[in-house]
Amino acid sequence: MSRLYISDLHLAEPDDARFRALVRLISEASRQGDEIYLLGDLCEVWVGDDDDGPLARALTAALADAARHVRLFVMHGNRDFLFGDGFARAAGATLIPDPHLLDAHTLLSHGDAFCIDDREYQQVRAQLRSPEWQADILRRPLEERRALARGMRAQSAATNANKAENIMDVSTDEVAQVMDRHGARRLIHGHTHRPGIHRHPWGERYVLGAWERCGWYLREDDDGTLNLFCIGIA
Repeated sequence: MSRLYISDLHLAEPDDARFRALVRLISEASRQGDEIYLLGDLCEVWVGDDDDGPLARALTAALADAARHVRLFVMHGNRDFLFGDGFARAAGATLIPDPHLLDAHTLLSHGDAFCIDDREYQQVRAQLRSPEWQADILRRPLEERRALARGMRAQSAATNANKAENIMDVSTDEVAQVMDRHGARRLIHGHTHRPGIHRHPWGERYVLGAWERCGWYLREDDDGTLNLFCIGIA
């Protein structure tokens, strides 16, 4: 058995090339018996498990099809933090916390919690992850939530356009502290859209890329070897 790690697809439409590429990838992985870990921002936005839009229906069906053959794990990102138990049941997936200690050596994370230099973002993140805030939002009508999500995305894009690039990356000091706390030597995360493999005094950090010109995934072979790949989207 091997493991497949993916993040930051930012899916918006079921007829998008990124969605088709995801279906191809998880279908292949399911034939090989992989475990699949989706580490956040699978969708551009998720407004609740009662979403009956085309993407929500197609995505849930595609994941459920793969879950018949593999174990599927989903972590919240900063776009799809409203994934709930209803989605997990329909998709045949298991929701995992952030961070998640996979084994004695490997820690999984979406990655945004490490970007502590972006203090404004961390304040917003704390609000969006608050159970009280989420409960209030999920009580609202579906169309109101969709409109709110569109407004939040537009505001986020405008805010990020004026931020220095360095504050939107992870703090290596924060990463080192979290790794030490968990006793892990290997970190796998996304969020920053800066794919690569980094060596640190405490171990290795594997960063998944965003699905833009190509689709990024990390495969862990049976012997524990990790390889980062980029596949064509179109």
